[in-house]
Formats: sequence, structure tokens, C-alpha cells
Amino acid sequence: MSEAMGLFGILLGLGLLVWLAYRGWSVLLLAPAAALVAAGLAGEPLLAHWTQTFMGAAARFVAQFFPLFLLGALFGKLMEDSGAVDAIAGFMTDRLGPQRAVLAVVLAGAIVTYGGVSLFVAYFVLAPMAMALFRAADIPRRLMPAAIAVGSSTFTMSALPGTPAIPNTIPMPFFGTTPFAAPGLGIVASAVMLGIGLWWLRRAEALARRRGEGFGEDRPGAAHAAADDPLVRERAVTAREFDPAEIHRSESAPPPPIGAAALPLAVVVAVNLLMTFAVLPAMDAEFLDEPRWGGITLSAVAGVWAVATALAAATLVLVATNGRRLPSLRASMDAGANASVLPVFSVASLVGFGAVVAALPAFAAVRDWVLGIGGGPLVSLAVATNILAALTGSASGGLTIALEALGPTYMALAAEQGIDPGLLHRIAVIGAGTLDILPHNGAVITLLAVCGCTHKESYFDIVVVAIVSSITALLTIILLGSLVGSF
Repeated sequence: MSEAMGLFGILLGLGLLVWLAYRGWSVLLLAPAAALVAAGLAGEPLLAHWTQTFMGAAARFVAQFFPLFLLGALFGKLMEDSGAVDAIAGFMTDRLGPQRAVLAVVLAGAIVTYGGVSLFVAYFVLAPMAMALFRAADIPRRLMPAAIAVGSSTFTMSALPGTPAIPNTIPMPFFGTTPFAAPGLGIVASAVMLGIGLWWLRRAEALARRRGEGFGEDRPGAAHAAADDPLVRERAVTAREFDPAEIHRSESAPPPPIGAAALPLAVVVAVNLLMTFAVLPAMDAEFLDEPRWGGITLSAVAGVWAVATALAAATLVLVATNGRRLPSLRASMDAGANASVLPVFSVASLVGFGAVVAALPAFAAVRDWVLGIGGGPLVSLAVATNILAALTGSASGGLTIALEALGPTYMALAAEQGIDPGLLHRIAVIGAGTLDILPHNGAVITLLAVCGCTHKESYFDIVVVAIVSSITALLTIILLGSLVGSF
């Protein structure tokens, strides 16, 4: 088979995957089918690619990251059902009030997501909070999704050092980094994203007031309807680590005192720091060289171990302090565990598709094109993660596909050119978190649904506060990293 036919197969398989996924088909079916289309047009053995290449890559992803999906979803569900997320949202509402409604929503989202609460859990709690505040302040409802996105889907997902978000954990096994990779650059990027997001929202609010535009039509019950929408579910599970169908599978308690609500979030941050900079560096990990542990180094698993321990410790603290408030501890834990399964296998299926594509002879041309992009490895890495996240509609899936195919090459280039792997980590994560926020992204669709808004009403503002701000931050840290290195 010619290289042209192989490239055509890759594009056709990817096109079918994107188009049918956007129409609500399950990625669990689409990913292997699209991979076999690409392999078939390349003249490659279909069954071998399915059972060995596709399933091998998917299984490795599950083995590496399922503990984080499981613990993240479990912690998020317990935070929701204990009323802790509601308590934090209520605290921000009381402290800032309707006169600073936008800031209250942004800060509440940032606090709960940086503290380890799953993004979709945050959406379903923040949307009613934002609706009440925006209605009281007479701010257009169409700005709600953008305000929630600034706090929960930008800097706390990809830039803020130590964030336990899944995309921030994915580069760690590839680059031997930690959740706190390139902390100075991460803080700079976070400030850029937050600054642009708040500036745009203030501008949009002021413009709406000058035009006499108020809150608009009330749409109660949007969040409940979104949780039960099968189309929202199919698109959402590839985007983040929580299955929205489990949102209403258990009952929630009244909000606890703010101290009890915030304590588990503080534990996530503190234990993550402690594990990363004190416990794991002091550990004697020579036993990992043994064949039964895979003959790995501590750096290959330290990041995942740090985040997993932080989430597990926070979950134990949450159960100890708020467990009696839960209507049914078992029901909440079951719902949280169940909520992790479909997302991890959906993303793993995207990874399997990427592994098949990367194994095809024609992929060499794609790899050479990516590595040949002007500006050096930092620019080409940013472009690669942007494109793959955009096409798959998933930051986690696109990032893993890029690093599975090109991670060793970038590590070799980093060693040759003296580039800190932490800089590669931060650029890769922020790059994956930019163009993944396109209209077909599951997080965008879910956010609009829980707010009762449409793409026509709200998507332009999401583009500015999430995509434009992230691309600006990405360009800023590429420039800084090229000039002064990682810090």
C-alpha cells in the first residue's frame, strides 16, 4: 500500500471518529472501528492491531490512570453528597454577594476543582449557584457558562502547579515529572488565563448593562435534565473523569460548616505537596527495579502516587468529618466508583485508536511533519497536543495519544538541547487544554446544558475566556521557557 493510501486511511478513520462521536455514538464502539478502518486502508493485519496494538495501549492507560479516575470521581461524589461543595459555593455567595457575582462563581469553581473535585460535579453545583447570583444581579444568563469555565476549566485544569486534574497527571510517566512541574511558569500562565477571563467577563457585563440587557429567560431544572440526557453523557465521558449519569444516583446532605467543607480540599493540596517534595524523594525505591514491578524507576510513578495518595487521604478525612451527614455512605461511594468506569474506558479507547495510527507506516510522515514545525520542540509539542485534543474533543485523550506517539522523541530532544522535562510537561498540558474546548467537546456540551444555554447564546464568550486565554498563556510560557528556561 502506498503512503498516500495510508495517510488517507488515517484521515478517514479520524474523520469518522470525530463526526460520529459528535452525533452521540459511543467512543467504545467508534474508536476500534475507526482504528480498523485506518489499519485496513494501510494494508495492515486487522485482528492483530485490534487485540495487540489497540487493546495493549488501552490497557496500559487503564493500568496507569484508573486509580486517579476512581479516586477523583469518588472524592467528587462524596464532596457533592456531603453538601461540602454547596457549602463552599454558599460561602462565596455570602462573602461576595450579587454585586460581585462573576468573581464569586469564578473563585468557587477554582477552589473546588483545584481541591480535587471532579469537573462535572462542580458544573452541576456551580450552575444553580451562578443562576441565583446572576438573577439577583441582573447579569445575562448567557454569561454563566463562561464564568463557570474560567474558574473550573482553564488554569486549575492545566496550569496551576499541583492541580490533581487528570490532564496534569498524564505527562508524568512520560517525562518523569511531578504535578508541580515548572511551577513558576504555571503560575504565570494561570495569571494570564484568569486575568483575560475576568477582564472579558467584566467587559461583557458592562456592555450588557449599557444595552439594557438583563438576566433574561429563567430556565429552572436545566442541570437535572442534563444529567439524564444520554447524548450529553456520551459526549461528556471522553472529556473528564466523571460520568454525569451518576450525579443523581444518591441523595445529598445539607451543607456542613465551611471549615468541615474546605478541610478535605486543603488535605488534597497539603498531601500532594508532602508526597512530591518530602515523602517520595526520601523513599528507597530500589525494589522497583525488580521484574515483578516492571523494572521501572520511581520517577515513572511518583507523580501518580502523589496525586492518588492525596485524593485517598482527602477521601478518608471527608468520610471521617462528614460521613455521618451522608444519607447513604455506600450509595454515594458506589455512585462515585461507577462514575469513573465509562470515562476511563472511553479515554482509553481514544488512546488505543492513537496507538494503532502511530503504528502504521504512514504515520512516519505525520511525525516528521510535527517535528519539522518551525520554532523548535516546544512549539511543535504545543501544536501536536492542540491538534489532537481538538480532533478528539478530549484533553486527556489527545494528550495521551500525542505522548504515546512522540513522548520518547521529545525526551530525546530535551536531553540533546538541555530542555527541562518540566517545561515539556507544562506546555503539553496547557496545549491540550486549549483547542479541546471546541463546540463538540463533552465538557462544553455539558456546561451549556446544565446552564440551560445554547452554543449560539454562550459559546463565543467561552471561546474568549477559555481558548483565547489559554492560547495566550501557552504562547507566553513558550516565549519565557525559550528565553530563560523552566522555573
